[in-house]
Amino acid sequence: MKRGKLTKYVVMLVVAIALLIAANLTLDSYQLRIINLCGIYVILALSMNLINGFTGLFSLGHAGFMAVGAYTVGLLTMSPTTKQMNFYMKPIVPWLAEVELGFLPALIIAGIMTAIVALLIGAPVLKLTDDYLAIATLGFSEIIRILLTNMQSVSNGALGLKGIPNRATTPWTWGIAIITIIVMTLLINSSYGKAFKAIREDDIAARSMGINIFSHKLLSFVIGAFFAGVGGGLMGSQLGTISPDFFKFTYTFNILLIVVLGGMGSIKGNVVSAIVITVAMEVLRFLDGPLNLGFTVLPALPGLRMVVFSLILMLVVLFRKDSKISKNIMLAVKKHVKTK
Repeated sequence: MKRGKLTKYVVMLVVAIALLIAANLTLDSYQLRIINLCGIYVILALSMNLINGFTGLFSLGHAGFMAVGAYTVGLLTMSPTTKQMNFYMKPIVPWLAEVELGFLPALIIAGIMTAIVALLIGAPVLKLTDDYLAIATLGFSEIIRILLTNMQSVSNGALGLKGIPNRATTPWTWGIAIITIIVMTLLINSSYGKAFKAIREDDIAARSMGINIFSHKLLSFVIGAFFAGVGGGLMGSQLGTISPDFFKFTYTFNILLIVVLGGMGSIKGNVVSAIVITVAMEVLRFLDGPLNLGFTVLPALPGLRMVVFSLILMLVVLFRKDSKISKNIMLAVKKHVKTK
């Protein structure tokens, strides 16, 4: 890396850290919560961007990866007393009942567990392409959610987990977000990153150049899942309460919205998009309540906020008709609707 570019990155890092310190000292708890969510969504967006944007895969399994990470961190950081209070319908398995780890080891284990799940899923499904891969990964995400719903003695079933320690403070969320940005930048500028982009552009040409297509796809999938698991762990800690219903397809759709609007294969764009959309989601929260139009008052329409963001994604897809990812999104959504 050239000295000028390195200096630029160091200055940007120092400015970012200074802004985060100032925010941590001046903002209230609600505003800091939004700042933390911005950092978490940066991690999730970059992890999906590695898979979908840089490697050209069309995966819709991020919600499942997040669920694995969130439950892993929750079960490893909760105290034995809190676990006993949660698992009143059916006792927790003995090997988890007395386990209580620090936040950092729990996050690392969550990432590793999610990467292992991605490895098991990726081995069979990454031989598929385009919308077939999207449907397969979406199906596996739903399988993970159903397993969490039915594994009463491990995940507490549909009741979920309550009382997860809130360790996802600003230094944690944005510290890991900055590490994710650095890792992704170094990875994309390495020989592996060039191979990922070659596969995205033309996998036949990449194979003729000696690139092992399957192993590189699997590597991208596993690394992306690792960071998705870490992001899910941070999200679970931030919320304090999780359940299987929280990790439905809608969550993957939200992250895909950030990635598409930020630009497929753009690290800077995804960072900016994650921050803007997360803040906008909070600013537009009034759409879920009664709307006073002056001459009339519309009743509360829960979910209207997400409808607005869905429309935004549809408009982006319509304006980018020529892009491969837009076609894949439309095909996947049509198939998903048919299966319903």
